Amino acid sequence: MADTIATNLSGIKHIILVLSGKGGVGKSSIAMQLALCLVQGGNKVGILDIDLTGPSIPRMLGLDGKQVHQASSGWVPVFADENQNLCCMSIGFLLQNKDDSVVWRGPKKNAMIKQFLTDVCWGELNYLIIDTPPGTSDEHISIAEYLKDVNPDGAVIVTTPQAVALADVRKELNFCNKVKLPILGVIENMSGFVCPHCEECTNLFSSGGGEAMAQEFGVEFLGRVPIDPSLTLMVERLDDTTLENGLIKNYIESNLYKAFNKISDKVIAKVT
Repeated sequence: MADTIATNLSGIKHIILVLSGKGGVGKSSIAMQLALCLVQGGNKVGILDIDLTGPSIPRMLGLDGKQVHQASSGWVPVFADENQNLCCMSIGFLLQNKDDSVVWRGPKKNAMIKQFLTDVCWGELNYLIIDTPPGTSDEHISIAEYLKDVNPDGAVIVTTPQAVALADVRKELNFCNKVKLPILGVIENMSGFVCPHCEECTNLFSSGGGEAMAQEFGVEFLGRVPIDPSLTLMVERLDDTTLENGLIKNYIESNLYKAFNKISDKVIAKVT
């Protein structure tokens, strides 16, 4: 199995996991923004969504209703732009109805993750970003075990500033240490709300917790990402608009891009 995964992923230069021990901290949003920044920098990027019970990447990229095609070498991921610089694979593409629930036990989840790694034709990519569910359960143990022989670059840990989130995210940092997964750094998401009119930042949940936790564990603090309603509006208005003409164009003109591009540069520096 290890040889099959290594062979199938041999065209991928860098593999980055997006993790958090807490749900609702915006892992998928961070994974998407990291992918958009990398594509804007001239890279070919894939996103693998292994949040099997709550797949949100297809919706965030405006790909709801798209189908995965079967080729002789396996599944072809769904491309999100005309130039095919951003592709995505998610169980959301395999459901008959996007509102169907996935009620699976651990072994079936593990088999699905393995199939994503062995049977998807990722081709040549600069980066594969893996969006994970919250916690440290079956999916996390499986992905760490399956990727052990391909040496992933590491994990980006996402938290929000408040103490209740930090308590769970500490468990994720300890998980990475136990499975020997390198930690690229910590991102503090939802770190303040920037008023669209006066641009004043208000700390809704407190501030600084993510940076203090990063210092505590001796890992890099990659930066803060504020709440920006414009990102939600971008996603909601996508529909069938192509990424090139819709989301990426609007994203690079937003205030979030200016903040997140600095984080993306730090991640690139860590993996290269």
